[in-house]
Amino acid sequence: MTAEPAAAAARATVYGYPRQGRNRELKKAIEGYWKGLVTADALHRTAAGLRRSNWRQLADDGITEVPTGDFSYYDHVLDTSVMVGAVPERHRAAFGADRLDGYFAMARGTQDAAPLEMTKWFDTNYHYLVPELGPDTVFTADATRQVAELTEALALGHTARPVLVGPVTYLLLAKPAPGVAADFQPITLLDRLLPVYAQVLAELRAAGAEWVQLDEPALVQDRTPADLNATARAYRELGAPTDRPKLLVASYFDRLGDALPVLAAAPVEGLALDFTDGGAANLSDLAAVGGLPGKRLVAGVVDGRNVWINDHQKSLTTLGTLLGLADQVDVAASCSLLHVPLDANAERDIDPQIRRWLAFARQKTTEIATLARGLARGTDSIAAQLAANRADLASRASSPITHDPAVRARTAAITDADGRRSQSYPQRTAAQRALLRLPLLPTTTIGSFPQTNELRTARADLRAGRIDTAGYEERIKDEIREVLSFQEKTGIDVLVHGEPERNDMVQYFAERLTGYLATRHGWVQSYGTRYVRPPVLAGDVSRPEPMTVRWTSYAQSLTSRPVKGMLTGPVTMLAWSFVRDDLPLGETARQVALALRDEVNDLESAGTSVIQVDEPALRETLPLRAADHAEYLAWATESFRLSTSGVRPDTQVHTHMCYAEFGDVVQAIDDLDADVISLEAARSHMQVAGELAGHGYPREAGPGVWDIHSPRVPGTGEVAELLRKALRAIPAERLWVNPDCGLKTRGWPETRASLENLVAAAREVRADLTTDGS
Repeated sequence: MTAEPAAAAARATVYGYPRQGRNRELKKAIEGYWKGLVTADALHRTAAGLRRSNWRQLADDGITEVPTGDFSYYDHVLDTSVMVGAVPERHRAAFGADRLDGYFAMARGTQDAAPLEMTKWFDTNYHYLVPELGPDTVFTADATRQVAELTEALALGHTARPVLVGPVTYLLLAKPAPGVAADFQPITLLDRLLPVYAQVLAELRAAGAEWVQLDEPALVQDRTPADLNATARAYRELGAPTDRPKLLVASYFDRLGDALPVLAAAPVEGLALDFTDGGAANLSDLAAVGGLPGKRLVAGVVDGRNVWINDHQKSLTTLGTLLGLADQVDVAASCSLLHVPLDANAERDIDPQIRRWLAFARQKTTEIATLARGLARGTDSIAAQLAANRADLASRASSPITHDPAVRARTAAITDADGRRSQSYPQRTAAQRALLRLPLLPTTTIGSFPQTNELRTARADLRAGRIDTAGYEERIKDEIREVLSFQEKTGIDVLVHGEPERNDMVQYFAERLTGYLATRHGWVQSYGTRYVRPPVLAGDVSRPEPMTVRWTSYAQSLTSRPVKGMLTGPVTMLAWSFVRDDLPLGETARQVALALRDEVNDLESAGTSVIQVDEPALRETLPLRAADHAEYLAWATESFRLSTSGVRPDTQVHTHMCYAEFGDVVQAIDDLDADVISLEAARSHMQVAGELAGHGYPREAGPGVWDIHSPRVPGTGEVAELLRKALRAIPAERLWVNPDCGLKTRGWPETRASLENLVAAAREVRADLTTDGS
């Protein structure tokens, strides 16, 4: 097919770009600032340099309209809270004294003030800071940062488009502030918020913005008629002023559905829609509403969330269809490129044949520019690129890496019985209590202990050949002995070995399973300065040999208390990887589950009586539309049970989840049939305990009592109060005491103090229960 040139030259653009820099310069500067080693001025200079570098890179790669305002020191939703003046009361003094320190206090907390709650950004592995609002919230406009970044880009000669979180999504993501009635609906503040957005838009227009993008991803979820009416009202009001920039309302991650006709009819100049797999229905829906006559359409045809190369012919076909549905069709990724690594060409350790199949942010911008050129000038203008793209796609499709007959045969032989424990929970729990003999309110941790500089140095030294394997393993043994000794002295009941040998809870296993590729430079922001390197799932999955048995067994040999075996579950292994797009996710999950089943069984055979299979991603991977939930949850829960159901009744199976909204997956949590679940609860004020109780959850649970994503140390009284709150929902005989999450990112001083307080609180509440006769 030869695409005819568009009526107007198609622009190439993106909604956002990775923030960290090629060598994570932003992370290092911010953490240096927190430690007092980097001044505020130096931090700002580093950030400005990274923004300039990003814009220059985008322009060099053919992006003709660059985003501004997407660059953040911590989180773009937190930036929006600052922009509209929604600073919590407990942080206002700090924010007034020093805006930068106050900003970080909202994100990380201080010893005297808890941070904002943190949870997942839709179904991604990015975390945002949840706005806290109430009936008394007063919004005030502060567009200082947004105007400054736009001015920077314009001064450098770029065509720039500020990107803001839209007002409807901002309110739908918010929660009632502490002390506000739980049934308060932040969306009721819309009329109060809209004048503030109008002022910000006017200031951006005065600073030179032709277009401003307002992101409304919340509209791809199931929305009530009231939500849709609020959306119509919001854009009717924001579209009315004459002194505003042109408005581009953007959605991504799925189809707009009922919100599409609302936005199509709104007095805005453009829409940005996702036309990749998640939002493919947008194409037919757009045609059904009569297109966007007189408006701009930014078409997200390059997948912004995964790392596989684009199918150019398929994208050009979609773009060609869209030409008849809008006055101007421009080309973009489906969402911000924040969710992918920076540059695949930096991965020199990956087989060059496989690297041809990969597109990180840098490659995606080139793909976008190529498609825009083909759309504007016809396919003859990109003939060479199309030929290379076809060859790369064919190479992947025919590669033996992607298909292992033995793995396919094993998954095909799975039966329903493989996903069921041999005894029911009441029978199992009696056997487990007899074996483990744990006290009331048993204490444990989630798995990891602080990853010290010494551990990171040891791994780097091993990679560089400065130490041999024997020397490295002695260092790991020393760390395990120290971690176990501390736990025993502190009085923790079920121990962990601390995971000193693990670089990341997914990457460690990916490096030991067939089908996965690990990257060296593929960093992606998870939250704040926390970056991870998601592995790439390129082929069928199997386990060549045991992965954790040696170190778990070594730890158990040092103590008479039970030591948990620690594994990452199949859903999380997928959610925190870049998954295949050539095989259904459920099929890949079964492959991973069978590999983990082998590991679980080997741990039990080696004497491990408590085995934890973490599934923190179960909720975040939940599809955004309710109609798609059942299919996902069926294979997600099946894969967990497939991993864990081969053990004896007296082996206690734990799982863990964190930093997500659990209310709508409580039945799925029940369906996992784990004996014990630990969940984040401290930052969300023990909300999940009530959700479990409301469901009638029948098993043991440990809602977290220490928010490990903040450096503050909770006092014994604070932890005890959270435990008492949990006891109002969960019976004492089924309540565990643990932190919210693993301790990898914490330092040893706060870890020691916090765990000592946690154990002291458990003993205090335990004593009260015994005294009361409970």
